[in-house]
Amino acid sequence: MAADILMDAGYRVFEACEAADALAILDGRDDIGAVFTDIEMPGGMTGLALAAAVRDRWPSMPVLVTSGRVRPGAGELPNGAAYIAKPYMAPVHYSATDSR
Repeated sequence: MAADILMDAGYRVFEACEAADALAILDGRDDIGAVFTDIEMPGGMTGLALAAAVRDRWPSMPVLVTSGRVRPGAGELPNGAAYIAKPYMAPVHYSATDSR
């Protein structure tokens, strides 16, 4: 759902099922502007561990962490990373001719 929302907003999205896949994508590209990850991911690395790895390797990369079941505790997010709880919704866009 998050990928669809971002693509609908005009962003180019690279999806990875596991943190290792995400790191491989980041290693192979220089045009990625942000990382958006769920805390609970399949494979051996959580989204929080992915966020920390991204922060270590690409310190200026914005990182947004999400979850519908797990809320990060104090100090669990790397410096500069942000958290957004699920559920979230796509923003509603109005045109000048819409009545509200």
